Amino acid sequence: MPRGVPKGSYDTQPAIDLPPTEPVWSGADVWAELGASFEGPGAALAIDAYPGADIPAIIAAARAALPDALVIDVEDAAALPTERIDELIGANLTDDRVFGVMGHQRLPDFYDPERLAAVADRIRDADRRVVVIGWGAALVPHDFRTVVLADMPRWEIQTRQRAGAPNWRCDNGGEDALRKVKRGFFVEWRVADRHKRALFPRLDYVLDTTIDLDHAKLITADTFRLGLSTAASRPFRVVPFFDPGVWGGHWMQEVFDLPADGNLAWCFDCVPEENSLLLRVGETTIELPALDLVFAHPRELLGELTFARFGAEFPIRFDFLDTMAGGNLSLQVHPLTDYISDVFGMTYTQDESYYLMDAGEGAEVYLGLRDDVEPEQMAVALRTAAAGGPEFAATDFVNTFPAHKHDHFAIPAGTVHCSGADSMVLEISATPYIFTFKMWDWGRVGLDGIPRPVHLEHALNNIQWDRDTQWTRDNLVAQTTEVARGDGWVEERTGLHELEFIETRRHWFTDVVPHDTRGTVNVLNLVEGAEAIVESPDAAFEPFVVHYAETFIVPAAVGRYTIRPHGAGEGQRLATLKASVRATETTATKTTTAVRA
Repeated sequence: MPRGVPKGSYDTQPAIDLPPTEPVWSGADVWAELGASFEGPGAALAIDAYPGADIPAIIAAARAALPDALVIDVEDAAALPTERIDELIGANLTDDRVFGVMGHQRLPDFYDPERLAAVADRIRDADRRVVVIGWGAALVPHDFRTVVLADMPRWEIQTRQRAGAPNWRCDNGGEDALRKVKRGFFVEWRVADRHKRALFPRLDYVLDTTIDLDHAKLITADTFRLGLSTAASRPFRVVPFFDPGVWGGHWMQEVFDLPADGNLAWCFDCVPEENSLLLRVGETTIELPALDLVFAHPRELLGELTFARFGAEFPIRFDFLDTMAGGNLSLQVHPLTDYISDVFGMTYTQDESYYLMDAGEGAEVYLGLRDDVEPEQMAVALRTAAAGGPEFAATDFVNTFPAHKHDHFAIPAGTVHCSGADSMVLEISATPYIFTFKMWDWGRVGLDGIPRPVHLEHALNNIQWDRDTQWTRDNLVAQTTEVARGDGWVEERTGLHELEFIETRRHWFTDVVPHDTRGTVNVLNLVEGAEAIVESPDAAFEPFVVHYAETFIVPAAVGRYTIRPHGAGEGQRLATLKASVRATETTATKTTTAVRA
């Protein structure tokens, strides 16, 4: 346990508080409210859903609560047959277990327009009110009295798929979970996001589908918009999620006071593509995809500069890799930008870095190649090991560097790397998290007993063979420079490599530290000390308390803010690590002015 850190102070359910007067409904009251919103013959309600929502359960609940209504499953009524959809997206899915090609389909591509029109005719001719339910309900060419979004965070979808849930309109409940995620990542979620963004202006309500329908929660679209606009104007956290792994450790279980069963390998505590955002109204909490905030307020959240470069996509990811009393990660490499664009259709790649929150005695990081490595010799050794021959002698080819608490290692794409055992890593990286080319996994199988996927040929196509020992030491290890200081604080550039777009700054402090978003989103973690407080110099937002190891986001629109020791952190020397999109001084200043205006 780190010194001075109260056990269990890490908040696993951070929420954004809204006025208790905001309307919210739970359980049976959900259907009473929806029922009252569209009354009379021919009045129609559309419940559009994110793929992964339990459509049969929503339909059953609607029929039970509204027995007088005609309930139509739009998917059964108008979606194309699964076989036809498979033909349309086959080139995106490929035969690979993990990787596909990014799809650019839109939801109408998966529907028969004549059958959608027939659903509209059924609504028009009905002698009672009508409920249309399913992913695509709002595609029906009808002027619905009420439109509801039944939303779903991606991590919840993956959790359900691991438990046997299929992909949209697929009979693949028992299929490999990685293949289900692939279908979602490369096609379904992309289509769903395009559809959802277009749906936002039409919404009347949002339904929380992360829990069973007997305890469903409903908010108005106005409350939904208030929650997102509130988040875009103040510091906030998304909901972290934890996952075990073959190399997982036990540091997080102890420090975060989590259940001690098994191990924990990952904690994703700032991946808005995957994480949830909690809105709290009085005693009721509503769970939404954090991605909704990115779509609704990209300029306020990301800043004009970052939005211009990445669009409505959150480009920075913070997560934890826990190998304390665990094992080595797989030896791996990430694709170059040219490769990920050409082969997978992604617009930027998975540059990253390892920041050591903690390290055991003898901990090390594998990084870069040893001097005079012969590419063909290394390739042969890797292929031989993959085929069941002698194990790959990693240290014959790959450098190892001692890893100590607060060390920071840069890992631009194309660099061979992995974290060793007995380390607690804060991984700071670009968001395209799925593109890890494993080269050697130390002869292990996954927790499911199946060999973990190795993509050796992809890896060999991306290794930068000139990143030898000297280059790695000079460019990627211990690149720390003091850049500023004031009363009670010191600012250091810990330095991701110039090939990477993320800039990182560490602040050590015992007093108030001035910060400024400078027109781009800031992502921070309290890497040392028990507790700090984030404040606005002009009281633009309520003071925001953070605890040790918590990652938090400061939207670009916030501008100036301060951080100082607070509560259990008073009297301690604290440190934050801050990441942002790198920019020139002139551009950042101009963008800050534009955002504030």
